[in-house]
Amino acid sequence: MTVIAFLGAGSVVFTRELLADILSFDELKGVTLALHDIDAERLETAGAIARRIAEQLGAKPAITASLNRRAVLDGADFVINAIQVGMHAATVRDFEIPAKYGLRQTIADTLGIGGIFRALRTFPVLEAIAKDMRELCPDAWLLNYTNPMAMNIGYLANVAPDVKAVGLCHSVFWTVHDLCELVGVPLQEVDYRAAGVNHQAWLLRWEHRGESLYPKLDARLAGDGELRRRVRMDMYRRLGYFPTETSEHSSEYVPWYLHHDAEIDRLRIPVGDYLQISAGNVEEYHATRKAVLAGEPLDVSRDATEYAPQVIHSMVTGTLRTIHANVANHGLITNLPQGYAVEVPCVVDHLGVRPEHVGDLPLQCAALNRSFVSVGELTVRAAVTGDRRMVRQAAMADPNTAATLTVDQIWQLCDELTAAHGDLIPDTLR
Repeated sequence: MTVIAFLGAGSVVFTRELLADILSFDELKGVTLALHDIDAERLETAGAIARRIAEQLGAKPAITASLNRRAVLDGADFVINAIQVGMHAATVRDFEIPAKYGLRQTIADTLGIGGIFRALRTFPVLEAIAKDMRELCPDAWLLNYTNPMAMNIGYLANVAPDVKAVGLCHSVFWTVHDLCELVGVPLQEVDYRAAGVNHQAWLLRWEHRGESLYPKLDARLAGDGELRRRVRMDMYRRLGYFPTETSEHSSEYVPWYLHHDAEIDRLRIPVGDYLQISAGNVEEYHATRKAVLAGEPLDVSRDATEYAPQVIHSMVTGTLRTIHANVANHGLITNLPQGYAVEVPCVVDHLGVRPEHVGDLPLQCAALNRSFVSVGELTVRAAVTGDRRMVRQAAMADPNTAATLTVDQIWQLCDELTAAHGDLIPDTLR
């Protein structure tokens, strides 16, 4: 029987969606679901959700739950990682402290000051998970959803290259989905290929019946001034390739927008957006817990768009799929640094996740990706070596931070955040 371990199962909204997708597959209705969280109430809620979804979908999985991570990892075939170290309180610190220095952020979970410190909180737990997996489920696949995706996969490539880790993010799929709606072409008739780094990959090909759809997008943009008032549309018009994450995300990966009041207004950038999103996630957790404990039905109307269920289904059944996933760059993108994480097309079947060779990215796209990667490489190296200066150097290399703050301010900000996060930060970096 296939055993799927969920780490961070207390992220109940995400867990609900993944479980609905998994148990929608006939071949997976009898899997073992082993749930883990460090919060007893959230874990109880996750278990109740799993039982409710199974009942609604007519599935009969074996469901276990434990506060002991090793207990759920023992014998697992797949490990889905959705942890958030520090939870909402840490997110608030990542926004409020930089804001005192005049540093604007929108999502702060991938790059910049927020991404760096989220990574530093997450790395020790990732390393512990990898250590447990080597002992308890050495053949399992680690399917990571936790951000900062590229830094986390890059870190695992450094400290646990023997663990079969792949990073899963839906940004490529939903970018293409939304663009197809925009130009009025059915998604199922479209072929596409993207590559780069997570949250800053590029839609290299986007075709309908062999014809590029970019001219249709150009026509929409030419006739819609409001549509042009989005960061991604602005970047596409100037760079020639569409970036695969939202405008809110994309705005904080470059030095051009958040530093300027006029650009924030022109492109309608919601500064501090993730604070509201994170608070909303907490509220949705409580609403979901209340509903499931009251015996109310859950929304299980899913179209199996999340990658983890598709990956598991493909490996179990041999069904061939192509997804876009995050793996260590070993000759895959030739004009980005080797060894760090990249997002590329991957084939999935009985044999696992097999990334495809991309070659060189367009030079302008690779140039932006390199600045993105530099922040992550320095953050990973800081954690591996225990070099506190490299944390500050990572922040100095960050495009948005460097465009906004002086070097003295950057170092002071890093000092303050390190102190504020306390023992969530590795001892060697405090």
